[in-house]
Amino acid sequence: MTAAPAPRSPARARLVLAMLLVVYTFNFLDRQILSILATPIKADLHLSDAQFGAVGGLAFAILYSVLGVPLAFLADRTSRSGVVMWSLIVWSGFTALCGTATGYWQLFFYRLGVGVGEAGGVAPSYALISDYFPPERRARALAVYSLGIPIGLAGGVLLGGYIAALVDWQTAFIAVGAAGIVVAPLFRWLVRDVPRPVVSAQDTVPVSAVFAILARKPAFWLLAFGASFSSLCGYGLALWAPSVMIRSFHFSMIETGQFMGSLLLIGGVAGVFAGGWLADRLGRSDRGWYARLPAIAWAITAPMYALGLLAPSPWVAWPLLLIPNALNILWLGPVTTAVQHLVPPRMRATASGSFLFINNLIGLGVGPILMGGLSDHLKAANGVESLRYAAVGCLGFYVLAAILVLFAVPSLRRDWVDERA
Repeated sequence: MTAAPAPRSPARARLVLAMLLVVYTFNFLDRQILSILATPIKADLHLSDAQFGAVGGLAFAILYSVLGVPLAFLADRTSRSGVVMWSLIVWSGFTALCGTATGYWQLFFYRLGVGVGEAGGVAPSYALISDYFPPERRARALAVYSLGIPIGLAGGVLLGGYIAALVDWQTAFIAVGAAGIVVAPLFRWLVRDVPRPVVSAQDTVPVSAVFAILARKPAFWLLAFGASFSSLCGYGLALWAPSVMIRSFHFSMIETGQFMGSLLLIGGVAGVFAGGWLADRLGRSDRGWYARLPAIAWAITAPMYALGLLAPSPWVAWPLLLIPNALNILWLGPVTTAVQHLVPPRMRATASGSFLFINNLIGLGVGPILMGGLSDHLKAANGVESLRYAAVGCLGFYVLAAILVLFAVPSLRRDWVDERA
């Protein structure tokens, strides 16, 4: 058998990053497809906005958040690429099962399963990227990986809209779930862990020790809660924005997919690239920029989203919404890089899992159901526009996110761990 390229060679690093990007795209494709299918699913299963918000957020977040830390710890102890592969199989399988749901609780259970699978995908991937890329290129590499978010979000609304319009919503779930299962063995064949020193039992760092290190660092808490409040808005809008377009602008499902898909892809790709490039460039001289950049972006995001969501027509809304769709995810490269550098390298996946636990429990667990519940509350007075006003009402969390992360700047400089640690 031909020997594989050197583990840290540029060619191998690019290949690994490309495969991780593919898997992350499926991660968000499987999440986002639910949003474009809201109208037919709610009609067929007789769901309220609050119930659909629970399916789209809380059901996914419960086990996704809780299992993220132990699966990250398992990845640090065993094979990071192996954990990612099995996670892809599990969440893709449950995504396909969503297409067989005939009631609220059955769909809720299957979304729990999607969360179980995706819990093991992100933190080990962050750690793999940190293994393959040097510190001066890490934020850009993590930003490239994070392109899976806008690509997956855009693909979810586009594919889901077309498949549901041409066939039905059940087929949309089954098709994207099956595709993920097919990709899993190819990922395992191409992606290998960087060899790590063998650690004896007495030298193994327990999860509690990683928690203890993070708990003493204000930068971790400020970054985690700042990102969480941003994600509360981001995940809520990801689930509900297509329904806002359908209700307020009377779009068809295909028109909604095209409108939202173009926003998510163009804005999201630009924002993720800008965040990674700027963080690596500015962060060389001042680590504080890894927090300052997201703070600036979120402060602009809130008012721009409000203007776009309240626009009188889609022609006015699209350019206004393009800016916040870029800025609201600019944080991904800078913040995830900063979290990686709050602990020594051998603890990276566990540290990322701890960060994601807070981020997803608040962002995913609260955002979609909060917007859905607020929409139900406002429906008597505002009718079909209730969801639009509910979305605008939640935008203040972006401002809170910006304030928290801005406070993290001085502590991040102090808490940063050099690569040699």
